Amino acid sequence: MKTAFRALTVAAALVCATPLAHAQTLRWAAQNDVLTLDPHSQNHSTTSALLQHTYEGLTRYTRDYQVEGALATDWKPISPTQMRFNLRKGVKFQDGTPFTADDVVFSFGRINSPHSSLKPFVAGITEVKKVDSHTVDFILAAPNPILTRTIIDFRIMSKAWAEKNKTTAPPNAAAKEETFATRNAMGTGPYRIVSWQPEQRMTLEQNPNWWDAKNASNIKQVLYLPIKSDQTRVAGLLSGEVDLLTDVPTQDVARLKADARLKVMEGNEVRTIFVAMDQGSDEIRNSSVKGSNPFKDKRVREAVSIAIDRAGIQRALMRGLSQPAGLMVPPGVTGYSAALDTVPKTDIERAKRLLAEAGYPNGLDLSFHCPNNRYVNDEEICQALVSMWARAGIRVKLQTESFATYSPRVQRMDLPFFLYGWGVPTYDALYVLQALVRTRTGGADGNGNYWKLSDARLDALIDDIKVELEPAKRNALIHAALTRVRDEHLFAPIHYQVRPWVMTKNVTTQHRSDDKPEARFTTLR
Repeated sequence: MKTAFRALTVAAALVCATPLAHAQTLRWAAQNDVLTLDPHSQNHSTTSALLQHTYEGLTRYTRDYQVEGALATDWKPISPTQMRFNLRKGVKFQDGTPFTADDVVFSFGRINSPHSSLKPFVAGITEVKKVDSHTVDFILAAPNPILTRTIIDFRIMSKAWAEKNKTTAPPNAAAKEETFATRNAMGTGPYRIVSWQPEQRMTLEQNPNWWDAKNASNIKQVLYLPIKSDQTRVAGLLSGEVDLLTDVPTQDVARLKADARLKVMEGNEVRTIFVAMDQGSDEIRNSSVKGSNPFKDKRVREAVSIAIDRAGIQRALMRGLSQPAGLMVPPGVTGYSAALDTVPKTDIERAKRLLAEAGYPNGLDLSFHCPNNRYVNDEEICQALVSMWARAGIRVKLQTESFATYSPRVQRMDLPFFLYGWGVPTYDALYVLQALVRTRTGGADGNGNYWKLSDARLDALIDDIKVELEPAKRNALIHAALTRVRDEHLFAPIHYQVRPWVMTKNVTTQHRSDDKPEARFTTLR
């Protein structure tokens, strides 16, 4: 009954969207919703993809992923640890208040709040100082070779608006707290978020006063429809109630390609899907092992990895729309090396021997957690993993749930064994290594380290990567870190996603490897 009710609810949302649709309305459907409207709360790709239309940074990407000015017009180093940004004059927030240096200073303090998961985007910045009303200096802990890339997702919020609405800090999302900014947004960007009904729809309307109006799209309105059901999403596209579908069921790609009314764009996504293991707790909850943590043993971690048939997942579940992975950093990211990307070979017998050597001759029993609406075929992949691991004696009880409730549990470190994915919006390997591998310190270091990993050798390598300016030396450090992560089996990478987008013939857009469609690169005819 719940499934049927959900399908009817989504169908109603599609029907309601149709009368509003016109030649300048883009109806965009995907499988999961944003987690919040607060730009400094949740480091979540779908949330970022929608909020980038309202909240802007000092810099942004061009069509070919080069850095250009957004709310800053230009920048220059004052010293190796001081970068001066000249802010764009005449910019107004969507409520008409002017954008100034005070908003940048305020936003820096806000993104560094205890409950923000976006600290990696301001990593290495110790202070933002106001020089005058439209000039700020970034004071750095050390030289930063990728500063202008990392701050693209450092989104600027109005200080006056936040203070007026008592939302000067992001809430504790892991505890399900909310503030005014959780469900309301007001930035400087090309679109205003005018309504959001969670898990149903979001409506964005074009900002006529956007500072970059000369580059605005002809799309006046964007309707975003989060639809978990694969069948309902595809049905909406085929019936003409959806214009753009960015979460396309792999089993439907071939028939959608054959439909003359549609066009399909495929591209690699800079995202790795992997299995995470709690390696810091003294005991794993819901496990047959009491008084110790089997994931602290490299042999157990290797057994988990080599029991996975990555080629089988690519062939049977992904239908070729994935690349089996041996690294945590995908192709297309600075620091990736094809020579290091050695995909673990499936070896069930070796996995059994490793478990026995680690003291588990009869295998292991434990829980495994999985989202059911976040990554391509996430629930199906997890079901396949259950069968694969069972052959090696790793017997898991699968638990699945919506990413809206899954993500807070991950952030609370409630899940000792689970499926996760990590994209690289900076297109640089440091983003992965610093967030996922570095020992958690309370700042940007280890901000996404939800598995309590701590490795002194890796910490030293990552700290060197942060400040090395010479590209060859920096890549050598990255390769050393990736090799250790791989050889210690600290994660079990499964694959790098390939993302097909399907749209009606009247839609023209650019496929984005960060899986963040942008209306400014999209037009309707």
